[in-house]
Amino acid sequence: MNLVPQSFSLKPSIKAVVFGFLLLGFTCKGQSLQTERPRLVAAMLGDDVVLPCHLGGSVNPDELVLEWGRLDLNPRFVFMWFEGSENVDEKNTAYKGRTSLFTDRLKDGDVSLRLT
Repeated sequence: MNLVPQSFSLKPSIKAVVFGFLLLGFTCKGQSLQTERPRLVAAMLGDDVVLPCHLGGSVNPDELVLEWGRLDLNPRFVFMWFEGSENVDEKNTAYKGRTSLFTDRLKDGDVSLRLT
């Protein structure tokens, strides 16, 4: 089922932003990730955006290892969470101070990434 109208198009600058977000990847050590069909996340240049991601159940944030990354970057990590806190040592400098999790929702399996 196509949810996007036939006449729908994005401006080139928005296409680049959406494409960049779609390149973001997610891995979770010790658990498999069950996801729905990929969803388009659109935002205007300069707007905050949330990339939704939920694990299948409750999570202990102190034992969670979480990596959000882009394969086209070096270093590729946009956000890293390791055993209860953000790890900024491996983070790509273009994303320093621009990414965060909803830490109060981690225990419920919500590992969505906020980009500002």
